[in-house]
Amino acid sequence: MGISITGARILISIPALGGFILTETVVITWAVMIVLVLACRFMTKNLEVHPTKKRQIVAEWIVTAIKDMVGTNMGGPFSNTSYEPLICALFALSAGCSLSSTLGLYAPTSDLSTVLGWAMLVFVLITYNKIKFNGVGGYLKGFTEPVFVMTPMNLISEIATPISMAFRHFGNIASGSVITTLIYAGLSGLSSMILGLLPGAVGEFLSNIPILSFGVPAVLSIYFDWFSSILQAFIFCMLTMMYIGAALPSQD
Repeated sequence: MGISITGARILISIPALGGFILTETVVITWAVMIVLVLACRFMTKNLEVHPTKKRQIVAEWIVTAIKDMVGTNMGGPFSNTSYEPLICALFALSAGCSLSSTLGLYAPTSDLSTVLGWAMLVFVLITYNKIKFNGVGGYLKGFTEPVFVMTPMNLISEIATPISMAFRHFGNIASGSVITTLIYAGLSGLSSMILGLLPGAVGEFLSNIPILSFGVPAVLSIYFDWFSSILQAFIFCMLTMMYIGAALPSQD
């Protein structure tokens, strides 16, 4: 077992299979996807025309919320039917991967390769739509607008899109994990130092119990783990809708 260059622990490494490596990122991401699939299957089982079950009501609320969000930010029925599943999947997978840290697991979104893969998918969709609706010539011409001298800047801006999306998401989730760990370690050390001042066996015993670590990290977890995870998933989806929506033709 070791640590990969992305920070995730290597669970399995088989050089004989072409350097096959299985990391925490892969295992936990697949676990999150399986949970999401099972949740979807449970919530959509035996649907009713007039829902009376709470799970169907929740499922319909989620679908309506995603539909409204995509329609508001991308506009038009064309955009809704095409991109609702993508936005919903990105949001659920991002939030699920980030929230896995609340279970003491490694958050796959703390691995740059995870969010960079999502960002590259979005970049491919942006480029695809630009070429589809403007043609190859129109796509290339767009780099020379509004004036030809802006071509280098437009190229850099295009390449920077997936990079900025990936690093924004990765940075916020990874930094939250680091800060929480540092605070926990700091409070444990402070607790050991203060309680170690007590005389005799009592001080020696209590100095081994990180009393000050109870409560404070849990409160901070509400922000760094829960609020930040949902917020970053929302921001990533908003950027996805904005970039892809800008590449689509006007629905007016």
